[in-house]
Amino acid sequence: MATNPIIYTGTVGQSVWRSRDGGESWERATQGMFSESDIRALAISPDDAAVLLAGTEADLYRTEDGGDTWALVDSPMNELQIWALAIDPTNTDTVYAGTCPSALFRTRDGGESWQELDVELADECVGVPIVPRVTSIVIDPDDSQTVYAGIEVDGMRISRDGGDTWREGSDGLSSLDIHGLAVVPGPTKTLVASTNNDVCLTTDMQNWTPLNVRAHYPWPYCRGVLHQSNGENSIWVGAGNGPPGDEGGLFQTSDLGKTWQRADLGGLANSTIWAVVSNPALPDWIVAYSVAGQLYLSTDGGQTWTKLEREFGEVRAVALAA
Repeated sequence: MATNPIIYTGTVGQSVWRSRDGGESWERATQGMFSESDIRALAISPDDAAVLLAGTEADLYRTEDGGDTWALVDSPMNELQIWALAIDPTNTDTVYAGTCPSALFRTRDGGESWQELDVELADECVGVPIVPRVTSIVIDPDDSQTVYAGIEVDGMRISRDGGDTWREGSDGLSSLDIHGLAVVPGPTKTLVASTNNDVCLTTDMQNWTPLNVRAHYPWPYCRGVLHQSNGENSIWVGAGNGPPGDEGGLFQTSDLGKTWQRADLGGLANSTIWAVVSNPALPDWIVAYSVAGQLYLSTDGGQTWTKLEREFGEVRAVALAA
């Protein structure tokens, strides 16, 4: 494991911040992009930890030097909010991006050219005063041609051919308001979805079973979800009392939701835990963050957690680089 992993934090209004010492100190890493950008997605290349993509409120940016300098990636997503990014670990020239309003895009040549993918998505959220947006894109760890997308408020889409065609798989979801997705490998592969009122599982990628987390959590509003790829088969879920909420916590299960343990964060988070982040190259490191700017770090696979001293105004993305 690298001795000094880098934590990148994407904020709303203050662009990207970088820590090279486990969160002890921070510096802005914004040269080449608007220094007050809203960052809603970060993705690190599995081939080269110095290569990152950042999705902003209006454009996509790329760095090849670990955030020292950024360059605009010209694409059809110019002027669109970019909410989700996923880099294919088997071919890092292939990248998927999701936007608000909801649309999915793909490049197969490292960002030189992009195409909008042919997928049926809702134009509006019925009864909810928000614009639909792609909140999560996950590439299957066993088959990079299988791609999952979660849409707020429009359910799940799945492609089995690398994004060429898509179908909906939302039957039985507790809510079409998907906030996060995670794949649990195994003899029976499981897809996990966090929604605004529960956590749901599917093994056939079509029919979902809600877990009724309100019986285990103080709040049913769930946001970030992570499968920890360190052999423990842990699923982590961030929750809180609303968007953004003013309190939140982090929960873990090793038996697909039959039992849950609450992580000891040293107290309530100041808002909903918005996401939980790891990197396969750093199997013991996990970062969880609240949308209102608090970061929590574990360097022992989630057994213990430390709240980082530095707080940000609003955090929407975090990435770990080995």
